[in-house]
Amino acid sequence: MDEKIDTLLKEGRVIQPTARTKAAAHIQDYDQAYKASIADPEAFWGGVAKELDWFSPWSKVLDWNYPWAKWFVGATCNIAYNCLDRHANTWRRNKVAIIWVGENGEERIFTYGELLRQVNRCANALKALGLQKGDRVTIYLPKIPEQVVAMLACARIGAIHSVVYSGFSAPALASRIQDAEARVVITADVGYDRGKTINLKGVVDDAVRTSPSVEKVVVVRRESPGVALAAPKEIDWVEWLQTQSAVCQAEALDAETPLYILYTSGTTGKPKGVVHVHGGYMVGTYITTKYVFDLKEEDVYFCVADPGWVTGHSYIVYGPLLNGATILMAEGKPDYPNPGRWWDLIARYGVSIFYTTPTAVRLLMKYGEDWPRKYDLSTLRILGSVGEPINPEAWEWFYRVTGSDKPIMDTWWQTETGSILVTPLPSVPLKPGSATRPFLGIEADVVDKEGNSLPNNAGGFAVIKKPWPSMMRTIYKDPDRYKVYWSTIPNCYTAGDVCRKDNDGYMWFMGRADDVIKVAGNRIGTAEVESALVSHEAVAEAAVIGKPHRTAGEAIKAFVILKQGYQDSKELVQSLKDHVLKELGKIAVPQEIDIVPSLPKTRSGKIMRRVLKAKELGQDVGDISTIED
Repeated sequence: MDEKIDTLLKEGRVIQPTARTKAAAHIQDYDQAYKASIADPEAFWGGVAKELDWFSPWSKVLDWNYPWAKWFVGATCNIAYNCLDRHANTWRRNKVAIIWVGENGEERIFTYGELLRQVNRCANALKALGLQKGDRVTIYLPKIPEQVVAMLACARIGAIHSVVYSGFSAPALASRIQDAEARVVITADVGYDRGKTINLKGVVDDAVRTSPSVEKVVVVRRESPGVALAAPKEIDWVEWLQTQSAVCQAEALDAETPLYILYTSGTTGKPKGVVHVHGGYMVGTYITTKYVFDLKEEDVYFCVADPGWVTGHSYIVYGPLLNGATILMAEGKPDYPNPGRWWDLIARYGVSIFYTTPTAVRLLMKYGEDWPRKYDLSTLRILGSVGEPINPEAWEWFYRVTGSDKPIMDTWWQTETGSILVTPLPSVPLKPGSATRPFLGIEADVVDKEGNSLPNNAGGFAVIKKPWPSMMRTIYKDPDRYKVYWSTIPNCYTAGDVCRKDNDGYMWFMGRADDVIKVAGNRIGTAEVESALVSHEAVAEAAVIGKPHRTAGEAIKAFVILKQGYQDSKELVQSLKDHVLKELGKIAVPQEIDIVPSLPKTRSGKIMRRVLKAKELGQDVGDISTIED
């Protein structure tokens, strides 16, 4: 790794919070709150933890034995108890916990009391199969309420859930079942995607054939007549639950008890099983949901992720339920049956907090501003973005079409971090394209490869300098792979992202370190060039890679998706090059631009630049189990 990464993007706009937003915010003065949290992080995190219910107290907030952390040492708790019983024991038992809308418009509603009863039945059903604390359950379900019920039921009895996104192929599912040695798989007969019926049970049949650890397969039957099940191994979900009691005491678990394994695709090799635990993860997801989204009792909160990804774990299931929120959960794509799908849901259910991805925003941008303008979006209060840096153009569009008065929480974090680490809070001035500053209690910095802090506006590596409660505890069965995160740069957690800090201490993420392009001695982050391309009126989305070049080292090649109404032409390609020249300068102009109909993306919406690069260079594309298309 060379140290210096050139920063070319110049973004000067500052957007102040409205008086109404500022007055409502849980944290009114970020600077003061942040200073206090960093002066004594253990007092800060301990204070947050006291807002939750524990069966027995901790003797010590943090035991840090680099690179291994234990939080809330000796305490016992249960995250499912905090998500459910804590509310069902109060007036909230009759508050709506989940509003679920299917792709076909079907609706189901669960209060906190009803969700607790369903989770208890499922927990008892798991126990009836002989499952105990530490056993693994693979959940391969579409985005339906049973997904949430199964996750919380596992947590309740101390079993470890491994949620696998229901778009994965049989080999990808099998590798995750085999690594976790799951005893039970919970699936559905089918999922729905843009009106197509996807045979999930067939995928599970194929995967289970090569997975000897699986004893039972539980099937949620959505189609009528139901798919045939092979007894005694295969069980119908409804029949499995109906004889079970709706009472099941939550296990008192040590704070460090594993809660889940979530497999994240490595850039190469087999997927990594990231392990999160009950105590620290609970504390991190609880407080970030509360402060970042300024969550209030009356909010309707809509996160568009799938619980198959970490965003769905932390910000559909655990974070919002820990806060007693009302969650809208919607199956289906943002542009099916038409590009008004999400805007319609926001208007219909009075959504006040809307958390989405830059990829989805750019997809909706492609269809123009008429769609959002058809709907009453006046209930919206807070917007959020997650998954990759949101380019200023997409940021501005999202802000404008929702009324130009709702702050966008551009959140930076990872599967490994468990919860949001760098983010605005609603009371903080915003800069389009910047994730602003670290969350309370988080010490983030931009450093060179030796770990030295870099001056403002110098590009370097994003790191976290101290442990935090929601951090992963290990990689399942592979502790050496975990240690790499803390040893790549001495005494820091290295995220693998390149970043710069501006003069106000705002952080600007510039892409993955692996994707940095070296042009004639300059090192350029992909996000900056992509952002410049997307700011052209004709462009909906862009991805750039570096290709070997005889004299310059690497040349930039861009892949571009056009907005509706624009056509590929030599003139347009030249116009794109001229536009990048004007925005970033000569060094960043792509040598080649391909107009393409789609880009390879993970199912959570991140562009897979390494796949573009491997195809371009005729190389092996590696593990692409997480790819959408």
